[in-house]
Amino acid sequence: MSRATRLRLERAFIDGVVRDDVTVEIADGRFSAVGVDPAADAERVEGLAVPGFANCHSHVFHRALRGRTQTGGGTFWTWREQMYAVAQRLDPDTLHALATATFREMLAAGYTSVGEFHYLHHAPSGARYTEANVMGTALLTAAAEVGIRITLLDTCYLAAGIGRDPEGVQRRFSDGDAQTWAERVAELDALDGRARIGAAIHSVRAVPREQLSIVVAAARNRPLHVHLSEQVAENEQCLAAHGMTPTALLHDAGALTPLTSAVHATHLTETDIALLGSSGTHACFCPTTERDLGDGVGPSRALHAAGSSLTLGSDSHAVIDPFEEMRAVELDERLVSMTRGHWSATELLDAGGRIGQASLGYADAGRIAVGQRADLVVLDLGSPRTAGTGAGAETAVFAASAADVREVWADGVRHDAGVLREQAGLELARVIGGLWG
Repeated sequence: MSRATRLRLERAFIDGVVRDDVTVEIADGRFSAVGVDPAADAERVEGLAVPGFANCHSHVFHRALRGRTQTGGGTFWTWREQMYAVAQRLDPDTLHALATATFREMLAAGYTSVGEFHYLHHAPSGARYTEANVMGTALLTAAAEVGIRITLLDTCYLAAGIGRDPEGVQRRFSDGDAQTWAERVAELDALDGRARIGAAIHSVRAVPREQLSIVVAAARNRPLHVHLSEQVAENEQCLAAHGMTPTALLHDAGALTPLTSAVHATHLTETDIALLGSSGTHACFCPTTERDLGDGVGPSRALHAAGSSLTLGSDSHAVIDPFEEMRAVELDERLVSMTRGHWSATELLDAGGRIGQASLGYADAGRIAVGQRADLVVLDLGSPRTAGTGAGAETAVFAASAADVREVWADGVRHDAGVLREQAGLELARVIGGLWG
């Protein structure tokens, strides 16, 4: 058993309340003691400590698009063509390098877990690599090297659209059919006890109706994620082909459960909201990407009221900042409703932390409590953004940014956020520069 580390936290967010002078003990990667009595022999940690965040929806290779897809106009669909151009260029080595740098940026921002929605499976021609899961293994290895937990959401992607075969770069996404996809995923090795293997349905556009149940069966007892109603066009195509909404189609296939996360969930009917809520399906919002792509604003509060818990992701990584994702949920609701106060800071910290961690398979993370994984994100309370803000939960959600993170603990391992940011910057410049050539 490893020697325990004792810390005296200046301020800490514990089960909805910010407390002063919290002493924690960390042993074997978990909190072994948590108390409010000052301990003279504990190392003092200045700032506001909050639990580690979960990035519940990531496409790590999209990080190469930041700042390069912002010229001119267009829609999600024109942006997608630029994304495909990057997808065409990646191989196992460049994917590993890009993932390592991007995961380092995430850890520096306060993410201690990531759900990687992975569909870049095969060679550019569509042929399998000799090692069928070499691309997924590159992601798992990168996360382990950085020190961030990963749930690899291996994604079934079989069609260019409803009734259309894969085209161009999409061929490297496809296993041909859902059974072949399931057999390949069954061979994935999580590498260590900190990683999880989950599954994903890319969308109802990309997985034919008759094959959805195969994916659902293969994902039983594991996290299952799906892009849902991100675009109005998806709803229109589904209605035309099947006479029902994407949510109803997934419900009929048995895909909506408490282990499922509906990503985006933007353009929903009242019946859709009721189906997602009654099934306990999580609603994973990615506000910085949804605004970057002009997707729209989803009904976060209505979903919550129906029973669909909120989680958060950074998706295309236009921004990697859990604080920005949290406050954007509330601010977007304000823009739509023209009223304030839909989500409290405490609720948003819970969504970004405890609920998100559980949705990725880490029910033992997201709280500063005995027995939980020892994840901490320590914020500087004296920066131009946080100084004078009260140092409460509202400071974290409505004032702080990723730049205010001073240190991050993940499974009991301490990381200097400034060092991580500097290293990530150097690595990102090198690998993305190489990709764009």
